[in-house]
Amino acid sequence: MRHLQGTADTLYQGIRDLPIVSPHGHCDPAWFARNTAFANPADLLVKPDHYVFRMLYSQGIPLEDLGVGVAGQETDPRKVFHIFAAHWHLFLGTPSRVWIEYVMRETMGINTELSAETADAVYDQIAARLELDAYRPRALFERFNIEVLATTDTALDDLVHHIQINESGWQGRVIPTFRPDGVLDGSDPVFAANLVKLERQTGCDLGSYDGYLMALRARRAFFIARGATATDHGVEVVLTEWLKDPNTLYQRLKANVGTLQDAQRFYGHMLIEMAQMSIEDGLTMQIHAGARRNTNAVVMNRFGRDMGTDIPIAVDWVRGMDALLNRVGNNADLRILLFTLDETTYARELAPMAGHWPCLRIGPPWWFHDSPAGIARYFDQVVETAGYYNLAGFNDDTRAFMSVPARHDVWRRGVALHLAGQIDKGYFGCSDAEQLAQFLAVDLARDAYGLRS
Repeated sequence: MRHLQGTADTLYQGIRDLPIVSPHGHCDPAWFARNTAFANPADLLVKPDHYVFRMLYSQGIPLEDLGVGVAGQETDPRKVFHIFAAHWHLFLGTPSRVWIEYVMRETMGINTELSAETADAVYDQIAARLELDAYRPRALFERFNIEVLATTDTALDDLVHHIQINESGWQGRVIPTFRPDGVLDGSDPVFAANLVKLERQTGCDLGSYDGYLMALRARRAFFIARGATATDHGVEVVLTEWLKDPNTLYQRLKANVGTLQDAQRFYGHMLIEMAQMSIEDGLTMQIHAGARRNTNAVVMNRFGRDMGTDIPIAVDWVRGMDALLNRVGNNADLRILLFTLDETTYARELAPMAGHWPCLRIGPPWWFHDSPAGIARYFDQVVETAGYYNLAGFNDDTRAFMSVPARHDVWRRGVALHLAGQIDKGYFGCSDAEQLAQFLAVDLARDAYGLRS
């Protein structure tokens, strides 16, 4: 990472060691419930990380050779790690390189430069550390100074691992997040089957739309009782609509006879229902939009979902959120965090929207834009219109637990650089910048997600 100097370094030093607030991500709660050692370097750094194997695949390396997905054939983790090390140069200029170098140097204490020639030596050093109690999930959680870490869990999840964590006596705060897409999205191939499971779990009669809403409220309450403070919704496009008769579409989708348009309209209606439920129960609502999922049909058919083939698309936030905002958007007790993969919407749509609607906050740079340059672009595009207090702080949104402190460090460096630039331009002084640095590092996330203890 770039060495900070002057005012930027002073600001960074003031926030670098603050606790980590990780309010949205995809770490496995089983890691902390079982607290067993991570298996090996390949399973830790390569196979679960779509940023990594996506880059390797783009250069002609078969996913079979990396052991990923349902069709992965390579089972020797050392061979997988060798492939990764031999192609380490491919990651120059990417945030993955920054994150992994941080993990190697700061977390693992390994200073050997990764290459094809050093692959075995680095592999052995990592493997030796993973055998130590200090590198088990709970010990790392404490060493990383994580104040709270939220996972992402389907609406049908029994949250057994969260329950085990809470009953274990361990003081680490790991909380669930309610992700109901599977029971809201009628285009999901298993939507009808999921409704059967939802009915069985809640005991509610899902024969009617009212019973369906009752079941959703029951699942939200189940999550809240286990520590959840937020919901999460992943949609390709945002198109909200308030239906006068949602039961008609509900019955068609439940019977597997609805069209794609039916499913889209119904989900648009249900986003409004979810917002209304958030007013009732206080859960922060997250909307992640703008990704066309699983675009490579060959990879999808052979390896399954989430194999690095998702691509950003344009989103019309103003028209898409119109029905929702004009129904509940003036309620200051509601929190809706918007995440985009279409950077052109930051200055044109999201910043003006968050600068007006009381319920809205802008989420941090997400996925393809979670990088030093992406963070700089984000601040440049949103601050002048939305200000700082209509932002949601930072979340790492990662499946790679080891990279959590690395990602927060990149954000905090980006915050320091941005605020130092604002001071240089004469927009405000050091005392305001120091306060803003604290807010951007931890406090805005705490507030946006209701994580004040």
